[in-house]
Amino acid sequence: MPTDDGRAGQVHTPQVHITRLTLTNFRNYAALSVELRPGAVVLTGDNGAGKTNLLEAVSLLTPGRGLRRAPYAEMAREGGDGGFALHARLDGPAGPVEIGTGVLGGEAGENGRRVRINGAPARSAEDMLEWLRVVWLTPAMDSLFTGPAGDRRRFLDRLVLAIDAGHGQRAIDYEKAMRGRNRLLAEGSRDGAWFDAIETQMAETGTAIAAARAELVRLLAAMIARLPGDSPFPQAEIGLAGELEAAVGAMPAVDAEERFRRALAAGRERDRAAGRTLEGPHRSDLVVRHRPKAMPAELCSTGEQKALLVGLVLSHARLTGEMSGLAPILLLDEIAAHLDAGRRAALFSILEELNCQAFMTGTDAALFSSLAGRAQFLTVDHGTVQPTA
Repeated sequence: MPTDDGRAGQVHTPQVHITRLTLTNFRNYAALSVELRPGAVVLTGDNGAGKTNLLEAVSLLTPGRGLRRAPYAEMAREGGDGGFALHARLDGPAGPVEIGTGVLGGEAGENGRRVRINGAPARSAEDMLEWLRVVWLTPAMDSLFTGPAGDRRRFLDRLVLAIDAGHGQRAIDYEKAMRGRNRLLAEGSRDGAWFDAIETQMAETGTAIAAARAELVRLLAAMIARLPGDSPFPQAEIGLAGELEAAVGAMPAVDAEERFRRALAAGRERDRAAGRTLEGPHRSDLVVRHRPKAMPAELCSTGEQKALLVGLVLSHARLTGEMSGLAPILLLDEIAAHLDAGRRAALFSILEELNCQAFMTGTDAALFSSLAGRAQFLTVDHGTVQPTA
């Protein structure tokens, strides 16, 4: 269980860390086995050497398609058999555990990933969440606040999944039902019974999605409020924009569900004209503001947006640790290059305080020099990983 050390906002959470990572035919790694230590792990090397590939492998130790959201077929090494495998040995408060995942050659479809835990087939990828949580921040997320709402929804849903293992399946069920409804709309169907059945399922799963998002935002906002206001990473104000999320916050869930079901039924002709479903949690948005400046995040400078995003991810990592009882593994791709010396020092200090294994990548090892003696330094060189000389 997490323990409070008496300082404001500081709760020490047991660490889960990877002690060995083994890759076979994954991206540019034909075969790799690397021993890893707790705490900070710094991966340096040239661009294209395979640093982010290692982070992507670790990101597959959680449900979903990893930090690049790539098709599994793309993860298989070119020239291999079309499949890949990765294996991680973990150590944590429950003792050692072995997790393996991958796809067989010829089975690299979206449903082809297999998971084994301690040698036994897992019921689903969600079973991995019992043993570890993984949180990441990549350069592709730098445009999160200025990009399309869909990017923010995916970001939000990953935050939810880290503390609510059932969220992924709810999202899958909702998307499946919505595709069925959109197909009926495209076919010009007037089959009321079919529409009623699908819309009932969409209302049930959609309301559960909205409620889980609203709860995450509430918890994360409370966590942010607990942290010092003078951090180099500014506090964020977060909220949700969406009719269903607003309804969930204003009335009992059963009433919000019925309201959404009726709205879907009433909107059939409008949606038929549009060719798609125009109302629901698939249209919602995460709203973020820079609290010290009282400014929408998308209007902040590039540097301010990066600092705001880092602060948001670190706050979520802290929340994940408290909610799950396990300090998450952090994947921070090219993190140091975009921070000044003061923010780098603050980041390294916060990572130690979080008591988590944190993988950081960069082309310039000098940016991590202050971690000498406090981190494991590894050099990545096109398919090989060695201790940094």
